Amino acid sequence: MIEGKKTEKRSLTRLDDIDRKILNRIQSDFPVTTRPYLDIAVELALTEEVVLQRIKQMRSNGIIRRIGGNFVPGKLGFISTLCAAKVPEEKIESFSMHVNKYSGVTHNYQRDNNYNIWFTFIAPSMDEINNRLQAISGATGIKEILNLPATKVFKIKAHFDL
Repeated sequence: MIEGKKTEKRSLTRLDDIDRKILNRIQSDFPVTTRPYLDIAVELALTEEVVLQRIKQMRSNGIIRRIGGNFVPGKLGFISTLCAAKVPEEKIESFSMHVNKYSGVTHNYQRDNNYNIWFTFIAPSMDEINNRLQAISGATGIKEILNLPATKVFKIKAHFDL
């Protein structure tokens, strides 16, 4: 949670033109500079303070979940896999918190399915992923965790014009 002044919460349908411009700009080709938010501000004819405040507000409102780089694991010598677990309702929160402790977990989400918790895992080798999955199973008592490595990767660019 971001602390600071309480401000009006804007829903996705109540985003103004400035919010939309900022979201459109930061989705793809984020500036890799010492002051990226200043670069964005100059480009959009805003101040760095306005850009930062609006991004903080959109994060606190849940419109923005994460700002960070996405890397292709294989090009960096890593293995990536999708995992799915059958987790009883009363253990979902504790299981998810335990899974999220691992630095190789990129995201973790709940689905409406028997295999209800899904997460991606990146590590230097499949042996390391298997060892970590065994450790997660041992620590949480969840025995059914599927390891579903990709056999072929299809990447599409997801850019949502707001």
